[in-house]
Amino acid sequence: MLREDVAEPAGAHWLSPDERMLVDVHAAAICFPDLLQTRGQYQHSVEAPFVSGGEVAGVVLEAPAGSGFFAGDRVLGLARRGAMAERALVPPGYVLRLPESLSFAEGAAVYINYCTAWYALYRAGARPGETVFVTGAAGGVGTAVTQIAGEAFGVQVVALVSSDEKGRVVRGLGAHEVVRSDDPAWPSLVRDRAHVVLDMVGGDSFLDTVRALRVGGRLVVVGFAAGSIPTIKVNRLLLKNLTLVGISMDIMEEEHPGTVAMINTAVQGLLDDGTIRPLIGVRVPLSDGAEALRIMERREALGKIVVDVR
Repeated sequence: MLREDVAEPAGAHWLSPDERMLVDVHAAAICFPDLLQTRGQYQHSVEAPFVSGGEVAGVVLEAPAGSGFFAGDRVLGLARRGAMAERALVPPGYVLRLPESLSFAEGAAVYINYCTAWYALYRAGARPGETVFVTGAAGGVGTAVTQIAGEAFGVQVVALVSSDEKGRVVRGLGAHEVVRSDDPAWPSLVRDRAHVVLDMVGGDSFLDTVRALRVGGRLVVVGFAAGSIPTIKVNRLLLKNLTLVGISMDIMEEEHPGTVAMINTAVQGLLDDGTIRPLIGVRVPLSDGAEALRIMERREALGKIVVDVR
């Protein structure tokens, strides 16, 4: 990734081509899709050169009429790319208000993690008193799930992590129980216990996460951090009356308009009542933005990787 001056963004964001919303960027954040985009391996990839960075927090410079936003508003949102710059275009439908109680760095760490976390719990039909087993619990979405699960859905979290340090982190965020993925006995510790599984990892351990489900349990596929997409024999679903679903906000929005607005409303409420306190694992200056992607590739951060633009 090169560091150079580029022209101020023209026109509007490609997700909202008739609505120009320009943000003066104070902080940006990256997630796994940003890394995939640099390799041309993401569904929304474009040819290089481009400005990386998928999430943004800053101050509105321009907003379209009727959007509910005005110049001077503190906001956070999803840019998909272009966030690691002093100014960025964002689609108004993927923007939230940033409370004064949160910094711009914290704001940049909100949108993807917390919208995904809330939507995963919602799609799972998580109900008060249930147990949710979370794989990859110390990652960005995993920490968000662990933090909001109790307040927003009334459930208890059993977190799967790979180190003592990660275990301490997720306990601090509200996990009721922590299981180590490097313990050969972990599958037997969680088998038949979870009403819901949220799987961020995929890979070879996927079958063990399915086995963690109680009869009638639900599993939500969130991602494939292990790098490989698992398969399963569907007789396992039949024998235990299991439900497996995936989540993609954009695709559901196309089929069921209003999905994103519903998620935004829920997450804005959690922001406003103070439930959301993002875990930032690493902060780097804009001058070293490429290192943020390298940290992501090396999987060194707990929580979110944030780039300080101002």
